[in-house]
Amino acid sequence: MRIAIGLRAHSGWAALVALGAASGETPALVDRRRIELCEPDDTDWAKAPYHAAEGLELDEAEPLVKSAIASARKLAVRELRAAAKRARADGHELCAFAVLVNEPMPDWSVAEVLAVHFRMHKAEGALFRDSLARAAEACGVPLVAIREKELGELAEQALDAPGEKLAKTLAALGKDAGPPWGADQKQAALAAWVALRASPGPRARSARG
Repeated sequence: MRIAIGLRAHSGWAALVALGAASGETPALVDRRRIELCEPDDTDWAKAPYHAAEGLELDEAEPLVKSAIASARKLAVRELRAAAKRARADGHELCAFAVLVNEPMPDWSVAEVLAVHFRMHKAEGALFRDSLARAAEACGVPLVAIREKELGELAEQALDAPGEKLAKTLAALGKDAGPPWGADQKQAALAAWVALRASPGPRARSARG
């Protein structure tokens, strides 16, 4: 099958859901798993590196934050390459990684982020979403970046169906898959479904592009 993989990031991990094109309008669930974006021994600080760096001198804070960013990017590439390899091994054609993103963050320095507490939350959220987006491109798979707050509206347009119908289809997929099937998995699945319908070409682009 042609498949797309949807990803919704959290602090230190992401929900991954792969959907395939099936007969009619109903997608088929191909894969569902949690991927880790922090090394097990580093989870306590790497999932929130700016908070871990709060109160440190800048010459200590900067290396700690940069280490967490580098690790998240490395692990994201590893996990997405593994996902692509599984898809190929099963005979599928991976047409896109769909990553849920938020508004772009200003190009703040570590010092500027640490100076304002709300920026720390914003930067930590962006860290893992950005790592996934970069990893998709590093894997050579088209990226469909979807703003999370626009997912519902975009899905209704792209899939030509009301939200209630889409929700029922997602619920049915979850019933077949079994737990966990919460908001993370549903949103990742919906993003994959949009990407699958969009059928992006060989160059990365946004679902709005």
